[in-house]
Amino acid sequence: MFTGIIEALGSVADLQLRSGEWRMNIHSAALDFGDVILGDSIAINGVCLTVTKLGNASFEVDVSNETMEHTTLRGFDKGSKVNLEKALTPNKRLGGHIVSGHVDGVGELLALRGDGASIRMDFRAPKELAKYIAQKGSICIDGTSLTVNTVSGATFSVNIIPHTQAETIIQNYKVGSKVNLEVDLIARYLERLMQGDSAAEEQQDSAGKLTKSLLAENGFI
Repeated sequence: MFTGIIEALGSVADLQLRSGEWRMNIHSAALDFGDVILGDSIAINGVCLTVTKLGNASFEVDVSNETMEHTTLRGFDKGSKVNLEKALTPNKRLGGHIVSGHVDGVGELLALRGDGASIRMDFRAPKELAKYIAQKGSICIDGTSLTVNTVSGATFSVNIIPHTQAETIIQNYKVGSKVNLEVDLIARYLERLMQGDSAAEEQQDSAGKLTKSLLAENGFI
C-alpha cells in the first residue's frame, strides 16, 4: 500500500527484455535506500513493483507483459523520469489517500493552464472509470495523490500546486501526455459490496453495474 505522496524522482537507467518479460533498472540519488531490502515494494509512476536487486543508488524490478500492456511503462525509454514512493509503513503519515499501486487505466492530458501559482490540468479517463471519479474525491495520477476539482463525463480537472510541480514528473507533462490512473479504492469496493450475494454468481456484461435502481434498492437514494 502507498499514500500517493511522492518521495523522490528517479530515471530509467536500463530496460531490457529477458526471457519474455522486462527487467528495469531505476536510478535515484534522492531516494533513501537505507531501509530497502530485496522483496520490498516501490511504486514507479503509481505501479507497485518488487525490488529484485539493489545497487548504488539504484534498484531493479521485473515487469510483466500484463503490466507493460496496461500502463504507461510500455512507453519508457532510457532516461525517462519517474515518480518513486516506497511502500507505506505503520508509522508513516497518510498524507494523501490509500493507494494500492494497481493501475486501473491510462488517461490523457487534454489541457493545462495557469491558475495563480498553480496549474489547472484537464484529463480524460477511460470511459469505464468515469463512474469512480467524483468531485472533491481522490485520484492517483502517476502515483501522485490529487483532489478532483471538477468532473464532466470522463473528463476531470485537478489543481497542481507549486510544490507538487517541483517534486514530481508532473512538471514535464504536456498536452497529450499519457498517465497512469488509479481510482479511489473505496469506490471500487462499494460497487462490489452493493452486488450483495449476486457477487458470487457469474455476471453478464450488463449485470453488477452501479445503477440508480440498485442505489434505490439498497437505500442510498
